[in-house]
Amino acid sequence: MSRVADTVAAALRQAAALLASATDAARLEAEWLMAHALGCSRSDVLLRHMADPAPATFDALVARRARGEPLAHVTGETEFYGLTLRVTPDVLVPRSDTELLIDIAREKLASRPPRRILDCGTGSGALLLAALSVWPQAEGVGIERSPAALAVARGNMAAQKVPNRARMMAGDWTRSGWMDDLGRFDLVLANPPYVGTGDPDLAADVAASDPHGALFAGKDGLDDYRILIPALSQLLAPGGWAAFEIGSRQGEAVSGIAEAAGLRAEVHQDLAHRPRAVSMWHESGDAG
Repeated sequence: MSRVADTVAAALRQAAALLASATDAARLEAEWLMAHALGCSRSDVLLRHMADPAPATFDALVARRARGEPLAHVTGETEFYGLTLRVTPDVLVPRSDTELLIDIAREKLASRPPRRILDCGTGSGALLLAALSVWPQAEGVGIERSPAALAVARGNMAAQKVPNRARMMAGDWTRSGWMDDLGRFDLVLANPPYVGTGDPDLAADVAASDPHGALFAGKDGLDDYRILIPALSQLLAPGGWAAFEIGSRQGEAVSGIAEAAGLRAEVHQDLAHRPRAVSMWHESGDAG
C-alpha cells in the first residue's frame, strides 16, 4: 500500500478501497486494523483519532489482509461471544456461527445450569471459555490433540482469568483411552472437523489459512462424529446435553448417528437458516 494519506481518516478511505477485492466488509476491517495499529478500540479510532497522523505500521497490516491473510491472523486476536481471544495459524479462527452452540446450551440448560462442561477439540479455547463466562459457577475441561493449539488455549485461559475453573489438556479421541478419568459432564460442546474430501462448499481462504487437522474428517466429513457421538453415553451426566457444530448438509446424517447411539437429536439453524448445529440428549432426558 503506497502511502498518500497522512491522517487516520484518509488512510482509512485508502485502505477500504484497497481491501474491497479481499472482503465484503472492507471499511469495517480497515477500522479494525487501524485500531490494532493504534493500540486502541475501534470506537476510539472513530471518535478521537480521525485527524491524527496515520501510524507507520498501518500500511503493512493492510497489505497482509489484501493478500488474503485472515483478519484475525493479521491482528493476532478475534472476538467470540464477547471475549477477546488470541489466535494463531495453529488454531481454527472462531467464527460467529459457532456462537450458536452457546445459545443452544443456554436455552436447554436454563433451568439447571451446568456444573461441569467439556469442550472436545478446544482449539483456541473459545467454546469452553465462552461457556465459563456464561456460567461462572461451572468448571470445565478442554481437550486438544495439537500441542501448538493447546498452548494457545492455555494462554487464553490465563488471559480470561479462569485457571481455577478450567483445565486445558492434551487429548485425542482417535486414540483408545482418551476418556479415561474425564468423568461425566452436564454439557459437552464440540466443533469437530466436519469437511469431507473435496467438499465444494469449502471456501478457498479457509482451506488456505486454517489448520487442516481442524477441518477435514474423511470422505464424507463424518468420521469424528462417528467417534464422539457414541462416546456421549459415557460422557453425559443424567440430564446432560451436548451441542455439536455441523456442516450445512449434515443434519440428517449426524442426527442418524445420534439416534443409532440411543440419543435424541435436534437440528438447529444459523441466522442464514442453514443447518448449523445438532443438540443431543439421553432418551430419558427432557427436551427443554
